[in-house]
Amino acid sequence: QVHLVESGGGLVQAGGSLRLSCAASVSIFSFYRMGWYRQEPGKQRELVADITSGGTRNYADSAKGRFTISRDNAKNTVTLQMNSLEAEDTAVYYCNARSRQGPVSLRYDYDYWGQGTQVTVSS
Repeated sequence: QVHLVESGGGLVQAGGSLRLSCAASVSIFSFYRMGWYRQEPGKQRELVADITSGGTRNYADSAKGRFTISRDNAKNTVTLQMNSLEAEDTAVYYCNARSRQGPVSLRYDYDYWGQGTQVTVSS
């Protein structure tokens, strides 16, 4: 079984910071990519940042320069450090782990999701 558990969300004033953590029940080497998504009520879930097993990072334009994603392979955790938070960052943040299965000719990707953690930024 694969379980992803997020923590670190909360209420913070604009300009403040939070650090979100995602703990996986299996080795994160099981996934070729892990990341953070966020979703506001009535809106689509969007990618915030991700990191591959090789350490390549990708950020949404809104996150560049403010957020940093990192991983700790020994602890099977992925962290999102969020600085200079803005009201627009308010959302439920979800941890994502993507597993690539099968041989090249028949491969498919499967996503695992955490339950989410609320981030609220007040002005």
